[in-house]
Amino acid sequence: MTSRVFSLAALTVLELPPPQMIFAAAQAGYSHVGLRLEPATAQEHHFPLMASRTLRCETAQALRDTGVKVLDVEILRLKPETDVAFFEPYLEVGAELGASELLVAGNDADQARLTARFAQLCELARGYGIYPHLEFMPWTDVPDLANALEVVEAAAQPNGCILVDAFHFNRSCSSLELLERACKQAPERFRYLQLCDVLGPVPASMDEILRQARHERRFPGDGDCDLQGLLAALPPGIAISVEAPTVQAPPLTAQQRAAVGLQKTLEVLRRIPSPA
Repeated sequence: MTSRVFSLAALTVLELPPPQMIFAAAQAGYSHVGLRLEPATAQEHHFPLMASRTLRCETAQALRDTGVKVLDVEILRLKPETDVAFFEPYLEVGAELGASELLVAGNDADQARLTARFAQLCELARGYGIYPHLEFMPWTDVPDLANALEVVEAAAQPNGCILVDAFHFNRSCSSLELLERACKQAPERFRYLQLCDVLGPVPASMDEILRQARHERRFPGDGDCDLQGLLAALPPGIAISVEAPTVQAPPLTAQQRAAVGLQKTLEVLRRIPSPA
């Protein structure tokens, strides 16, 4: 294993409480994990890290016991009614657990207001040593890379970043050429990547895209996504968060999904030609 950061994303093993997730990550060979402080949907099973001091203490103990670190915390949503000050406790807990990255979704159709709120969040997060990453997703008000670049560049914050998720990059039909240009112009905006694979053409239905995103991704290298092109476009050595919720037949355990996800990621990396 190299010194590169490999993180196990919460969505890959969402049924595991954070302490168990950390032990699963350690057993599989990850250096880091991503923790959900806020659920992505009202329906998903959630472990209340924000509400339960006991759970936070158990999580911190698991981190100490294993040597695994926290890469990112998620998911905060910028909505029309958002008061950015409300997010400070999330930043406090993220910093307490050692996270350096924060995943942010844009759910506000008023781009000027969304940009202003993202800038405010970046200013607030700077005091905690945290880098907010705006993640573009086809069903949000930041649907693709081009839109994410507009918001983050207009916000003009030194810790404002963009999160590329291989699934969303594919399903939003974002441009690899645009990504290459953006990474050359401002590589500091891209600090980590969420990696998985995608099978089949882009569905016509947004509901189907959502379903696939949450339940039926593929492990890296098992789909149609140009992962080698994506990784080559991003800054060298970028941290990788393996986010591959997937339904297999027969189904895999959470520990198996964690292990296979990292194994497949390493296989993809080995296939990327070294720079001349």
